[in-house]
Amino acid sequence: MARDDEGLLDEIRRICTAFPGVTERPSHGTPTWFVNGKASFVQLWPHGHHRDEFPHLWCAAEPGAQEELVAANPRVFFRPPYVGHRGWIGVRLDQGASWAEVAELCEDAYRAVAPKRLLAELDADLAES
Repeated sequence: MARDDEGLLDEIRRICTAFPGVTERPSHGTPTWFVNGKASFVQLWPHGHHRDEFPHLWCAAEPGAQEELVAANPRVFFRPPYVGHRGWIGVRLDQGASWAEVAELCEDAYRAVAPKRLLAELDADLAES
């Protein structure tokens, strides 16, 4: 996995902007991706955030996913501050998560907040590829 901030940002941007209806803008001082300009689904913290001084993502998630992932691999997954109570997942990017795993988590985050119309568009795009 890329270690420099620009490499992390470029790769997360590539993954997230591939989904229909996604925009990027800073939120709370960090790159954040939104569906339809409204609902955020991924935030990148390249330098860490408060007490978590390691590069990581915060990803929206379906109910129960946070508990399952943290229990399965607490070295990589954690309950992030501010959004953890809503089920979001923290993902350490310095502990061996592969880009394929990160891409899957970003897609799951997108699916957790995107409207049905955009999910249908994503599924059609995936079926074509």
